[in-house]
Amino acid sequence: MALDISKIRSLFPVLHQEVHGKPLVYFDNAATTQKPQSVLDSLTNYYEKDNSNIHRGAHALADRATRYFEETREAVQHFINAREAAEVIFTKGTTEGINLVSSTFGRKNIGKNDEIIISTLEHHSNIVPWQMLCEEKGASLKIIPINDAGEILFEEFEKLLSSKTKLVSIVHASNALGTINPVKKLIDAAHAVGAKVILDGAQSASHLPIDVQELDCDFFVFSAHKLYGPTGLGCLYGKREVFESMPPYQGGGEMIKEVTFEKTTYNDIPFKFEAGTPNIGDVIAFKAALDFINEQGKNSIRAHEDQLLTYANEQLHQIKGFVPVGIAQEKVSVLSFNIQAMHPYDVGMMLDANGIAVRTGHHCTQPLMKRLGLEGTVRASFAVYNTKSEIDKLVEGVSRIARIKNK
Repeated sequence: MALDISKIRSLFPVLHQEVHGKPLVYFDNAATTQKPQSVLDSLTNYYEKDNSNIHRGAHALADRATRYFEETREAVQHFINAREAAEVIFTKGTTEGINLVSSTFGRKNIGKNDEIIISTLEHHSNIVPWQMLCEEKGASLKIIPINDAGEILFEEFEKLLSSKTKLVSIVHASNALGTINPVKKLIDAAHAVGAKVILDGAQSASHLPIDVQELDCDFFVFSAHKLYGPTGLGCLYGKREVFESMPPYQGGGEMIKEVTFEKTTYNDIPFKFEAGTPNIGDVIAFKAALDFINEQGKNSIRAHEDQLLTYANEQLHQIKGFVPVGIAQEKVSVLSFNIQAMHPYDVGMMLDANGIAVRTGHHCTQPLMKRLGLEGTVRASFAVYNTKSEIDKLVEGVSRIARIKNK
């Protein structure tokens, strides 16, 4: 289905403004996507009409808020094809989801001399929690190397696997380079040695079809704000049997069945991992974001974004001094690059002066940048509301900057 991009753009109020006297071109979608009016309206509507705590109230507002909150959980279930809604836990974001698994499953199941495997492509949030756990438990962190194109070396991963491997935590799609990892192969190989697998879906959830049952991952984490939804909200999927074997993450209200001073019994999933008053308004608004994606169609969004990525690559490669970073065969719509002899921050500031928003720096992937021998990159990342005419403006801006540097 061909998308009506002009109509889609009309749904996003933030896009229709000027920055430094120039029309905004927003290419920082890997950091966070903009929000359609339906998401903004849903959030406002909750606070104007339905504001109440959930699950325990006996009045009409509490009943409505609870119903809308749980409808979002069901929408997430269908979005990732989980077996049941109870396998979806609401968190603050991808980072908290990874930390939850590290603090609960990790502390219970990782011991001295055990091994955890991650890759060179990981975001800091999928490195630091495992380092902390390994330091605490006396376990080892093993790293899957990559080639110069930014692709993991699967045969090297296979060499790392052993009976000591208890967990593999791998990014589905790289935030810095856009590389799509062969996660089904990774999951199958890890399961063959008895290891559990957590997928960081922060980037993949917005670009790729997600079917956690087909992938057979044990955990899948992602953030709402990269899916046209609110910030401060994420989801952690886990297989029921794995969740039920894990201790609670935090103690407090909602995650309990009965409390006495002698003993507490814990609630069933998902509530066992959702202590305290949750981010109710943003959870409810997230359903509007998922509805927006479903209305456009995941495949149609992917096709549009792939066209933008191909077009941007073709045009930018014609510029003298343009240096692409990350040229994997399989990518989401993330384009990292540098301009010869220029710091990425300077390039980003010059583009910003022309109203073009990109991300610069190491993208919270310092080990990856070290492997590539770089301080950082300029990253342009595309979403459903972006257009070829906007890419033309990026190309014009990069070309002008490169000419200035090469004079």
